[in-house]
Amino acid sequence: MDKLPHVYPTVVHMLAAAAKQAPQREALVCQGERLTYAEYLRCVAGFAHELLGLGTSGRRVGIVLGNSIDICIAMFGVHAARAQAAPFNPLYTEHELRILFRDADLHVLIYAQDKRGMIEALADELAIAHRICIGNGAGGGRLNVWRDAAGLDLPQPLPAPADLATLQYTGGTTGRSKGVDLRHHAVAVNLSQREALLPARQDCERLLCVMPLFHVYAVAMCLHNMAYARGTLVMLPRYTPEAVFEALAQERITIFAGSPTLFSSLLNHQDFGHAVFTGLHLSYSGSAALPEDLLRRWEAATGVPVMEGYGQTEAGPVVSFNPLDSVRKLGSVGLPLPGTEVEIVDLESGRRPLDTGKKGEIRVRGPQLMAGYRNLPEETDQTLRDGWLYTGDIGELDGDGYLYIRDRKKEMAKVSGFNVFPREIEEVLYLHPGVGEAAAVAVPDAYRGEVITAFVAPRPGHPVTAEQLTEHCKSHLAKYKVPAQIFLVAALPKTGVGKIDKNRLRETRRAITDAVDESSGT
Repeated sequence: MDKLPHVYPTVVHMLAAAAKQAPQREALVCQGERLTYAEYLRCVAGFAHELLGLGTSGRRVGIVLGNSIDICIAMFGVHAARAQAAPFNPLYTEHELRILFRDADLHVLIYAQDKRGMIEALADELAIAHRICIGNGAGGGRLNVWRDAAGLDLPQPLPAPADLATLQYTGGTTGRSKGVDLRHHAVAVNLSQREALLPARQDCERLLCVMPLFHVYAVAMCLHNMAYARGTLVMLPRYTPEAVFEALAQERITIFAGSPTLFSSLLNHQDFGHAVFTGLHLSYSGSAALPEDLLRRWEAATGVPVMEGYGQTEAGPVVSFNPLDSVRKLGSVGLPLPGTEVEIVDLESGRRPLDTGKKGEIRVRGPQLMAGYRNLPEETDQTLRDGWLYTGDIGELDGDGYLYIRDRKKEMAKVSGFNVFPREIEEVLYLHPGVGEAAAVAVPDAYRGEVITAFVAPRPGHPVTAEQLTEHCKSHLAKYKVPAQIFLVAALPKTGVGKIDKNRLRETRRAITDAVDESSGT
């Protein structure tokens, strides 16, 4: 493996080192509540001892919390108690959580007060032995009681690199949500791999986290990233554009961790022109593919670069990034991290590497890969083959080794026998000045096999018609790629982590078709 920045045995060792080297540096900020690294570590240690008293070592601990100081302490505390952390989306329904709780076989559940009725009922039903209720204060309350407990140390021994660290459930937007088992070494080495291409400045960064901290992107690029850099993690318990603008101005933010949905929402807000970006020197983009036009608009408006990368929960999660100190290619998700191999292989067998510039499935090999899917041996064997992670994403490599994501394998359409990638249509739609957000999906067609349907949320103050957008597509795309239909909507549906929910768009498309068929009597 290429030379990496310091690799910690686990993220618990990393946090302990930060507290030793910079005990009085501000570590966490949320709604006016602030913790130094010394206070942070004492809280983690106190909670870890409490969890060990409940017999959590080697077991799984569920965490159902929104962005808060408490979720940060809980994540590290579970690890320090030598247990596996299983974070869940607090927006999930009782039905969704029941399935995941049962699969995870939880020993302890940590949850927010406003979820008490639903969570306690599920815990009783599933015989989850221990429950820890956290008050509603987003800044912290239940888990920061140890902040001034002098002499409180982490329990020994600390977790080992080979131990399971996290059970991270995938979003489930293309099927059943799967539990990804990540070991401590995979998580820790991935931080150093990413640091090699995209280093955070030590002892000075102040990162604004709007993304939900139950999600792997926010954990890697916000929670763990700032502890590695001994920086300050500033969290918003809930997203509003006004709260982002206020935090940027008042908290001297240097890094903004965003996503395509966030960038679009902020750019289209009426107060964006008054936002203060003077301290900002970098933006990250993750969670979903960033349209190139959206990237250019954000950079032009803020004057700072957006560093786009690529990853998957199953890959620890980061696979590639545009390097901070070398060539950055717009539209690309950058170079593979040190120690990471990326190949493009044929879509049929997955065994034949393709030449530069050819589109195929992306497969990845490296030390950051998952141990496997929990309770899903067949899916694990299908995804991990001969040491390679088959991502299900379609991409290509250029002559310099930069990776480009073209689409999801499951979302590729076959229109009259031609391969059509919905993301290509979305990129073209974003070029139109009237488009705020766009999504394209494949739908069945009796004559052509499949066709593309697009959904567009117009940009405020830029009226546009479906006919105008169709003509725009015709001037930029081959005839068979032009959407068969374009629907204008007020907003595109989102998943719990802010991605455009294409399953719901397909359902909307089917409902429209059924309504038309019913009215016509067919």
